[in-house]
Amino acid sequence: MNKPYSESCDQNREPILRVLKPLLSESSSVLEIGSGTGQHAVYFAQKMPHLTWHTSDCIAYLPGIHMWQQEAALDNMPHPVELDVTQSNWPENDFDAIFTANSVHIMSWRDVVALFSGAGRSLTFDGLFIIYGPFNYDQSYTSDSNERFDEWLKAHDPQSGIKNFEDLVLLADDAAMTLVDDIEMPANNRILIWRSLNP
Repeated sequence: MNKPYSESCDQNREPILRVLKPLLSESSSVLEIGSGTGQHAVYFAQKMPHLTWHTSDCIAYLPGIHMWQQEAALDNMPHPVELDVTQSNWPENDFDAIFTANSVHIMSWRDVVALFSGAGRSLTFDGLFIIYGPFNYDQSYTSDSNERFDEWLKAHDPQSGIKNFEDLVLLADDAAMTLVDDIEMPANNRILIWRSLNP
């Protein structure tokens, strides 16, 4: 098996890191959901060595993530774990932060509901839930390219597609998380940040 590679991970890792670094300066443990190739995880774990960066994804992606981690040989990266957000096999740790990138728009709505519910259960009090990707506002696209991307997503999987910001805020409210920031990113993406209110 060849080590998987995503060009977009290399393109967006620096802008994401600039947001994450100050946010996570006081944190010690992060769970990444949908780690994909593992590139983001290795890069962020290298740049923020004070963090224990936990990777997770569906079982098919774990060998590729492991290859990236094995090559990097970092002390702050445990073995990747299988995580299907709709199942009950979430890691039992209480995490200071949960991060996911470019995952919500490829999920079904059922999966997104499970993601927010699980994140709310798995964060420490005051922990951060951080999502990177494209979002719609008031049911409207923020760019023509996002509209084309959404059409492409739905052509491949009718259950997927760019999600509406206001709907995600309601899910977060149900999971006892409050929105603390909505940051504009390159290429018509955003970073949304919620804080857990669960004691």
